[in-house]
Amino acid sequence: MDVKVFRTFLELAQVRHFGKAAENLYITQAAVSARIKQLESYFDTQLFIRDRNNIKLTSSGERLISYAEVMVSTLQQAKMELSLENGKGLQLTLGGTPNVWDAYLQNCLSLVTDEFDGYGFIAEIMGREALTRNLQERTLDMAFAFDQIKADELYCKKVADVVLTLVSTKPDCLESVFTGKYVYVDWGTKFASEHAERHAKVPAPYLRTSNARIALDFILEKGGSAYLPTPLVEPFIVSGQLYEVSEVPAWCRPIYLSYRKASTSIEAIRQVEEMAKTIDPVSGFSFQQMAD
Repeated sequence: MDVKVFRTFLELAQVRHFGKAAENLYITQAAVSARIKQLESYFDTQLFIRDRNNIKLTSSGERLISYAEVMVSTLQQAKMELSLENGKGLQLTLGGTPNVWDAYLQNCLSLVTDEFDGYGFIAEIMGREALTRNLQERTLDMAFAFDQIKADELYCKKVADVVLTLVSTKPDCLESVFTGKYVYVDWGTKFASEHAERHAKVPAPYLRTSNARIALDFILEKGGSAYLPTPLVEPFIVSGQLYEVSEVPAWCRPIYLSYRKASTSIEAIRQVEEMAKTIDPVSGFSFQQMAD
């Protein structure tokens, strides 16, 4: 079956409107209806409940989403890999959690792509569960995360350390810093448990986020505090926009690389792994520009 049918199904499942799906896919509304009917006929089940102004997924439609996503992603990756010219070797797909990109992987990607001249790369931001699933489904070659991804078919190795510093927009100390606008940044599940032990009696955070960019921008605009990568906050400390909170030691967080043991790209992945171990956790280009 044509992958376009599954793309149409996923688009309609997201927007829940035939006209909007047709507009987003640059096809007619009749073509959208025809493709959905083709899917329903193939699986011999109803995928959508169609009311006049409301479209809902049936239970069968809900179950089909994950399979359709895998099929579209797999075929897209295969198409891109097969389109590479002979002699360019391979294409690698790298994925990481949002904060790994902010703290380390953006700069790592820049250096790796320079070293692997002529190779193709795909970069993805995913949650930990999505990283695990895509590794196992072979749609992702390498996954970077603050938590270990463990499975019998995977290697999981530490490649770097990120040092976090508790900073505030005003001079502050441990006794009072959490009473203001403290932004809790998700640096992994182990960080969460250690945070609870280190700061057992602090109030609930003013804001929670999985993105260092959100935390930094928020406290610079609104005031507050957060644990952020030291290389990221150093320029702001120098300029007097941020202050290191006294009596709070720096916090070291490991970054892990996971990949399939039987990957067809194992040699290139190991080259990236060795290179990643030598790269200092430095903020990405846009962060550096913002600091300047």
